[in-house]
Amino acid sequence: MAAPERYDVDITIIGAGPTGLFAAYYAGFRDLSIAIVDSLPEAGGQVTAMYPEKQIFDVAGFPAIRGRDLVSQLVEQADQYKPTYLLGRKARSLTDVDDGLEIGLEDGSVVRTGAMLITAGIGEFKPRPLPAGNEWLGKGMVHFVKSLEAYRGQDVLIVGGGDSAFDWALNLQPIAGSVTLVHRRAKFRAMEATVRAVRELDVPIITDAEVAELRPAENGELGTAVIDKKKEGEQLELPVQAVIAALGFIADLGPIEAWELELDKRSIAVDTTMRTARERVYAAGDVATYPGKVKLIATGFGEAATAVNNIAVALNPNAHLFPGHSSDSG
Repeated sequence: MAAPERYDVDITIIGAGPTGLFAAYYAGFRDLSIAIVDSLPEAGGQVTAMYPEKQIFDVAGFPAIRGRDLVSQLVEQADQYKPTYLLGRKARSLTDVDDGLEIGLEDGSVVRTGAMLITAGIGEFKPRPLPAGNEWLGKGMVHFVKSLEAYRGQDVLIVGGGDSAFDWALNLQPIAGSVTLVHRRAKFRAMEATVRAVRELDVPIITDAEVAELRPAENGELGTAVIDKKKEGEQLELPVQAVIAALGFIADLGPIEAWELELDKRSIAVDTTMRTARERVYAAGDVATYPGKVKLIATGFGEAATAVNNIAVALNPNAHLFPGHSSDSG
């Protein structure tokens, strides 16, 4: 591990997802120096970790854009202002100091900052395991799809009933040899339109069922899934070379919970300026909450701009809240 370092910046952004990356661009536009801290090793947050290949349809200006492409363009946009990326590092402690804050990272490094903007999404998260197949994790079973092309021609089993499960079924059906979806209940959490689209593709959907066992083929690789059909009291054996366990995830805010902020379940309460209960600490994106909040990437972008402009005034009372239009800057 590298020796601990010290960084001095105007604003530190905790979370390198879409909201954090757009906030970095906006902070640079306001002539603030920036550090971005994230426990994940790559920029993009949950988009990069969980659905880089999925199409996103509700970002303004893009009828459809892949997750990885959205992240790439946000990074390019932010990099105009040369933020300091502190990736693969967790922020552990937060201390008030003269005219600012001091953030302690898990590697012993320290960030001295004028203000902090928390854009940590759902916080630290880990996928819910598939009990019958945990030993196959990374050897035929995954929680998140990194590349659709890796499944070309394979028999794929998707386990789950949420949006991710049905989105993967929709995306993989034209590529895989076969796609089957298994869910433990007859009702789904996924959007009705997505469920309907998957049904129209004639993807087999087995409900009231669970994966009882994953078995190897003769070559030692994943070969068969045993499905318990609970209502019928029967077992079904399916040939599979890949299993996607889209069972959701367990999340918590980690060290953020100890930072003397007002919390509402796993979210941070903010006011109309996106300021938290602690001086010089702001929050935006899915991690922030207020009455009427709608958790969308589009919402996070607006909140990032609101937070950064208010931070600019907090750091320099002579600054204007309204930054002007970026189109006027040439």
